[in-house]
Amino acid sequence: MFSTANATAQLDFLTANYYAALEISAAVVAVIILISAADDFFFDVWYWTRRLYRKFTIERKATPLTAAQLRERDEQPIAIMVPAWLEYDVIAHMIENMVAVLDYRRYVIFVGTYVNDRTTIEEVERMRGRYKQLHRVEVPHAGPTCKADCLNWVVKAIFAYERARDMEFAGVVLHDSEDVLHPLELKFFNYLLPRKDMIQLPVASLEREWYELVAGTYMDEFAESHAKDMLVRESVAGTVPSAGVGTCFSRRALLGLQAETGGEPFNTASLTEDYEVGTRLSQMGMQTIFARFPVQFTVQRKPWFSDGTGKTHSLEVPLSVREFFPDTFRQAYRQKARWVLGIGLQSWEQIGWKGSLAARYLLLRDRKGIVTAFVSMLAYVLALQFMLFSAATTFHLWQIFYPPLLAGDGWWRTVLLLNALAMINRCAHRYYFTAQLYGWRHGLMSLPRMVVSNFVNFMAVARAWRLFLLYLFAGKALAWDKTMHDFPSEDRLAVPRRRLGDLLK
Repeated sequence: MFSTANATAQLDFLTANYYAALEISAAVVAVIILISAADDFFFDVWYWTRRLYRKFTIERKATPLTAAQLRERDEQPIAIMVPAWLEYDVIAHMIENMVAVLDYRRYVIFVGTYVNDRTTIEEVERMRGRYKQLHRVEVPHAGPTCKADCLNWVVKAIFAYERARDMEFAGVVLHDSEDVLHPLELKFFNYLLPRKDMIQLPVASLEREWYELVAGTYMDEFAESHAKDMLVRESVAGTVPSAGVGTCFSRRALLGLQAETGGEPFNTASLTEDYEVGTRLSQMGMQTIFARFPVQFTVQRKPWFSDGTGKTHSLEVPLSVREFFPDTFRQAYRQKARWVLGIGLQSWEQIGWKGSLAARYLLLRDRKGIVTAFVSMLAYVLALQFMLFSAATTFHLWQIFYPPLLAGDGWWRTVLLLNALAMINRCAHRYYFTAQLYGWRHGLMSLPRMVVSNFVNFMAVARAWRLFLLYLFAGKALAWDKTMHDFPSEDRLAVPRRRLGDLLK
């Protein structure tokens, strides 16, 4: 009897201590979330303040650029580079669509392939027999290495092409093998070259079904990031990171990058070579911009829960690069792990905290995810345990505990209130930017997809940390982690495979 009572008392004591530890953990997590939320709120305020200021000042006086003005500009020669490793399933479709859609004549496509990727080589060679403006660049060693290595060989081939024909490209555009281009893309780059040295277009996910929750997170995240965050970054620090696709470099920019590193413009020691390019160009005194140009799309959207034919919608959205992103949990977190490795960890190791105060703030913002992803998941775990303890108290299964550490109307309640308001603010912004591109239904779906995104990001950061620690302490190389891609069928494209026609104003 005594031993049973003693064991029960010991269990009650341990449970009370565990609950007190949960309260302390919850307080730490809540404060970290509030700090991160303050960072996000600063971006929100800056964006809306800038937008309102421009609406009532600059946009009132300025004459909007039109598609007719883009077409009036004489065409300059432009190169398009596409790095390819195991892209045999999409590269031919991408090239066919690119050639069919682009409203431009003076361009040349350079596709980089590896000697040990026979299937991709065969597909590119098949397309090369059809399109005289297509050239295959062979990376002379086996892959995969990294995207930067492939791009460096493509850039060398582009400059060799210039020398052989005694000409110069005004700009070089970076694309991936799953990208869907807009007809006016090269016209727009041509209008800005050579005045701008790096031009980044918005990137957007092609529209998914409502039940494709993982793929839908890319729709939501890119909708908000490339409509708001990229604009704020440019305004705050005057620099824009390349997104790795839809990026146009002036010839001067590529020569500058080559001169800085002794011949190789892209950093082969990084898995996200595109991220640092904008910073490097800015430090050289070159102009990097995030460019937005409104175009008209005609899309047909079917009702989600019926067999109807759907309605045709005319949308005015920014000219952008669109693609299908991964639609499975494993593919998504592995792809994002590569982004976290390059942006959050490798850049810290290689770049450090250089630059102006604004630039350092943006570096901190980019790197906070290597911590906050774990904090978000811990918040879910804590919330679940608090609910279980609450249920145990309600059903009189547990009643022995210390006086609550976080009760009353003190600072804890204030932190919880501010975090609740921050969550409402995040949901409102996520809904707004998603609905702008994909309609109110996807705007609503973006709210539960925020939870899915947290789980994907948690797994991505965990994988990134594991790979980075193995690299640091075991010497394991960080290689190109391949993401398999899909290219949309004809009915999923908002711009058909024909020239502009009546789609653009």
